[in-house]
Amino acid sequence: MNYAYLKERNEQPTARAIRLAYLNFSSPDLELAKQFLLDFGLTVLEQNEREIFFRAKGASTYCYHLSLAPQAKFLGFALEVSSENELQNLSNLPNATAVQNSSKPNAGQYVELTDPAGFTVTAIYGQQFLDALPYRPALAMNLDLQADRINQTQRPPIVPAEILRLGHVVLEAANFEQTFKWYQNNFGLIASDVQVFADGSPGVAFLRLNLKDVPADHHTLALAQGVFSTYSHSAYEVVDTDAIGMGQRVLRDKGWNHAWGMGRHILGSQIFDYWNNPWGQKHEHYCDGDLFDASVETGIHPISKKAMAQWGPLMPASFTKPHLTFTHLSETVKHLKNTPDLTLKKVYTLAKIFM
Repeated sequence: MNYAYLKERNEQPTARAIRLAYLNFSSPDLELAKQFLLDFGLTVLEQNEREIFFRAKGASTYCYHLSLAPQAKFLGFALEVSSENELQNLSNLPNATAVQNSSKPNAGQYVELTDPAGFTVTAIYGQQFLDALPYRPALAMNLDLQADRINQTQRPPIVPAEILRLGHVVLEAANFEQTFKWYQNNFGLIASDVQVFADGSPGVAFLRLNLKDVPADHHTLALAQGVFSTYSHSAYEVVDTDAIGMGQRVLRDKGWNHAWGMGRHILGSQIFDYWNNPWGQKHEHYCDGDLFDASVETGIHPISKKAMAQWGPLMPASFTKPHLTFTHLSETVKHLKNTPDLTLKKVYTLAKIFM
C-alpha cells in the first residue's frame, strides 16, 4: 500500500485550524469530577447545576466543558479556525451543521462536524479571550554554564500544578487513513512524526497545526490505530518540571489514581506525568515540548513501547489496556470486516506491543 499521504500537506484546506480551543466531557458526578480537575490544576470559570466550564491560567478561553449525564464520556473537542468564511466552508461538508452563534462562555460562532471515526469536532471562530491569571513563573536554575540562582533556595509552593493551557488530545480510530486525511484536508493539519508497523502502515501520527513561519506544538492532535474509536488522553501544559513534580505530590496526597510518569517522551520531547480521573480518563501534565514551524518535514519511526519515552518508567500495560464493552467488541468485529486499516495481524501486533 502507498503511505505517501502521511507526508503530504494540503496548502488549501477547507479551513485552517489555529488552536485547540476546548474539550467536552460528560460525568455522572459533577462534584467528584470537579474536585479532580481542581486538584489537577484547572480553574472554574462558570458553573451551574448541569455543567461546569474550566479555564487555564493563560490568556485564552475556557478549555474544558463538563456536563452532567448518566455516563462519563469524552464528547469531542473544538478547533479554532482562522476566519468566518472558513466556518461557512466547513458547513458545506457532509453531516455538518449550519454556522451558529454560541451561547457558551466566550461566545463566538461555530459549526459542528463528525469526523470519519465518529468524534464530534466543533470548528469555532470569534471567541473573546480572557485575560491571564497570575501563576508562578518558571524557577531559576543553576546549570553547568549559567548559574541564575545565587544565595537563594528552591521552595516552590505545595499547590496543584498550575495549568497554563490545553495542549493536545490523543484519539484512537479503526479507520486511520480516512480519519487522518479528513483532518489533513479540512483543517490543514500536518504530521510531525509517524510511528509505523513493520509493513510501513501507520500506528500513531502526531499532527500539528500549520501556522507557516510561527512555531506550533509538535502535536495538537495525535491519532493512533485502534480497534474502535476511543479517547486516549488529553494534555495540559505547566510552567516547569517542578510544577509536574509538585502536581504529582498533590494528586498522590489527594488519593487520585496515577497512570504513568514522570518521564520524557521521545517524539515531542515533553516531560510528562499522567493521571486518571475517577472514570479512568487519562489527563497529562507536561512541559518543555518541541515547537516546529512548517519547514520541518515528517519523521517516520518504528513503533514500540520503548519508543514512547527517553527516560522514566516503562509504559505500563494498564496505560493502553482498552476498556472493553459489548459495544466495543461489536465495533471491533465490524471494523475487522469492513475497515482496510484493521486486520487480525495488526490487532495481534498492537496487543503484543502495548499489552
